[in-house]
Amino acid sequence: MSTHKIYFFSLIIAPLASFIFFADLLKKGIPTDLPVAIVDEDNSSTSRSLAMSLDAFANSKIVLKTSDFSIARKAMQEGQVYGILRIPAGFKKDASSSQAPILSFYTNDSYILPGSLVYKDLRLQTALANGVVQRTMLVARGGTEPELSAQLNPIVVDTHPLNNPWLSYGIYLANTLIPAVFAMFVMLLTVYGISSEIKENTSSQLLAISNGSAGIALLGKLAAQFTVFFIMGSLYLLILYRILNYPANSGIAPMLLAMGLLIVACQSFALFVAGLFDKHRIALSITALWSVLSFSIIGFTFPLRSMPEPLQIAANIFPMRHYFMIYVDQALNGIPMYYSWLHYAALAMFIVLPITVYPLLKRQLQKGIYTT
Repeated sequence: MSTHKIYFFSLIIAPLASFIFFADLLKKGIPTDLPVAIVDEDNSSTSRSLAMSLDAFANSKIVLKTSDFSIARKAMQEGQVYGILRIPAGFKKDASSSQAPILSFYTNDSYILPGSLVYKDLRLQTALANGVVQRTMLVARGGTEPELSAQLNPIVVDTHPLNNPWLSYGIYLANTLIPAVFAMFVMLLTVYGISSEIKENTSSQLLAISNGSAGIALLGKLAAQFTVFFIMGSLYLLILYRILNYPANSGIAPMLLAMGLLIVACQSFALFVAGLFDKHRIALSITALWSVLSFSIIGFTFPLRSMPEPLQIAANIFPMRHYFMIYVDQALNGIPMYYSWLHYAALAMFIVLPITVYPLLKRQLQKGIYTT
């Protein structure tokens, strides 16, 4: 390992770089000051007040004010703004005379996250504008404060987001993206470790120092990789739960156990694939594809229960799915560990996979013939 630069890169540099990248990318928790445009065709004190109140929202920042809608539309098409609020001509006059003026807003949902956040701000702004107009009309008709409250806000909604009251995207993205990338490095390096021995004609030496046992040879190689990977994984957990102070409601120990089992599960799956395919470039491609699919099928963005039933069943053969469920149960919900025993056991069961292809792995090491 010390004589191959790829080990140093894959074991330390690449995981550390991904940790730093995602931690820095998601440090604010939620995007702010997303660019929006205002098309003010009324140019009245009321319309300017609407623009100022929208600019005060944390998620939105007005970067373009114009009276020409085509200019704002072009800016959205070029990706300069994510949303447009259009205030029609005669807005103040119509609002004062009970003519029900129409506010229009447009969002670019090609960018899902910023489009959704801008949509929320624009929708809230139009709702507030509607309330201001109604309040003005009711006051003009002689309405009292209790009457105004009863008509404008008849139901008070008290919201309590569980486990992530800050609504931080970093809390759930960092805890899934980083380990998913980490698991990919584990799988790829496991396959590479076997293929490099065969390609460089050193598999016979490996078997010699292992007393002819392919099992001892494989365990020795993977144990060394596991040690470094577990140190890096533990560092990642310490950064999240001790430095960035992400929720770890059951403590860090359950996640350390999950990290160790995730590494073992990924190594076992990669060994299984390497045993099935003696052409190791195919094995590398399959493990890479499997890692990429993990981002979608673990269910942290789109719920697994809404997927087709075959995919719901297939999700159980992805190690990251079980790690994600442990994270939800232990770090977020803080429930006792025995409620997550099934997912811990599922990660541990992956160790059975390479045993089923052990004769194939042994034959590859003994033959020492690298096939492309």
